[in-house]
Formats: sequence, structure tokens, C-alpha cells
Amino acid sequence: MDNSVNYKKNANEARKAVLRLIYEAQVSHVGSNFSAIDVLTVIYSIANIDKDLKEDRDRIVVSKGWVAAAVYYFLAEKGIIPKEDLETYCKEGSNYIGLVEPNVRGIEAAGGSMGFGLPFGVGFALAKKLKKEKGKVFILMSDGEMDCGTTWESALLGAHHKLDNLFVVIDRNGLQAMGKIEEILDIEPLKDKWEAFGWEVREIDGHNFEEIEKSLASPSEKPVAVVAKTIKGKGVSFMEGENMWHYKAPSEEEYQRALKELESNG
Repeated sequence: MDNSVNYKKNANEARKAVLRLIYEAQVSHVGSNFSAIDVLTVIYSIANIDKDLKEDRDRIVVSKGWVAAAVYYFLAEKGIIPKEDLETYCKEGSNYIGLVEPNVRGIEAAGGSMGFGLPFGVGFALAKKLKKEKGKVFILMSDGEMDCGTTWESALLGAHHKLDNLFVVIDRNGLQAMGKIEEILDIEPLKDKWEAFGWEVREIDGHNFEEIEKSLASPSEKPVAVVAKTIKGKGVSFMEGENMWHYKAPSEEEYQRALKELESNG
């Protein structure tokens, strides 16, 4: 692991910033943001992107587009969007809405409509191959998107074209909008399904920075599906594993409690 990057500190700063943005806008998805922030911390650290957004850069596709607050935070940290733009998050007339959209600089494709990110990512990865262009395509998906037919059609295409530059991270927090994954549509054994579709599968702890980095840095001869076991609401005890934080905005008292916990994490 790159010891020059303090992933834990960076992720904690991201959680505090995202908590504030969501609280001030009184919008939703704080739990979903928190489950994915550790993965996003690593992706935005190792990806070959900068403020110039050169054509041969790595591509990051956030299919789980309701983690927009976290994505905007990392884009601002990379200098791709102005940091002051974050203050307009989900405010009237702002481009920075609660789902990622490509009218924001650094957003490669719209996300939020489930099952769209992987088709975009397969297209980007195939285009890189055809143009003999270096770089990787990273895609963040929700485990709820494993319910979608477009996911599996695109998975077949990725394997067929041997897209070894394609890395999909599945945020496996076990919850989706209406309840537990196994109660909505059981997707286990998820590892076996992706392997049957011709992918290399890497199962990791989605809050272990060393495991996250290794899973995305190690080469493969196949497209890679990283099944990242996470906790919805990670980092704030009363939010962890509670699906109401898929929709609920924190009250002032809840915001202060959550912030105090995050600040105690260093």
C-alpha cells in the first residue's frame, strides 16, 4: 500500500464533508455515501486523472450515482471542480444534484438509474482497447444493481472482449432502497455468478484500505469484479446497518452526534 497516502484520514475528512453537505441541503443517501467512501477514497487516489482531464486518463464511472455528495467532494479535492461549488449542493438552480450527471466536470456518465453504469464502463474500456489507449476504467456499482438485466448482459460483453482494463467494485452493503438484498432478490452466491460470466472475482473488506488498493492495482487477464463487503452508514454508530439512512436527512441533533463521532476518529 502507498504509505504516502493517509487513506483513513482522507476518508474521515470525506465523511465529515459529506455529512455536512447532506445535512445542510436536508437530502438523502448519507448511509449509501458512507458505505462507499473508503472505496472512493482509494479510487480517486490511485486513478490517473487530474484537473486537465486529459484524453488518455483513467475513467471513473459511478453507477451508484446517489453517492453524488462524495463524488463531488473528491472531484473538488482533485481540483477538477471548484471547492466553493460544493456549497451549492442540492440547492435551487445548482448543477450539483443528488445523482451524478455529466454536466458536472469530471463526471464521465450519468449514474443513479440502476444498471446503466456497467454498460457505459464496458463501452469506455472497449474504446480504450480499440484506440490502443492506456489506462483503466473503474466502476462503482451497488449490490442492488445485481438485480438488473443490463448488468449481466454487459458482464458477458466485458468478458467476451477480454477487457482486462475494466475494474468493477460492487458496494456489497446488503441493503437496497426497500430492504435487505436477500429479501428483495437473492443474488448469492455473487462470486460464482461473476465467475460464470468470465470475470476474475476478488472478495474484500470494503473498509480495509490495503485490500481495496491491492484489488484495484493487481493486474489480470480478465475484467475484474471486486465484491467489497461494506456497512451502510459506516463511521457513525447509530447509522451503521440502518436502512432508514437511505432516505432520511439528519436532524440538527443527529448531525451533531454524527459529527462528534467522526471527529473522534481523528
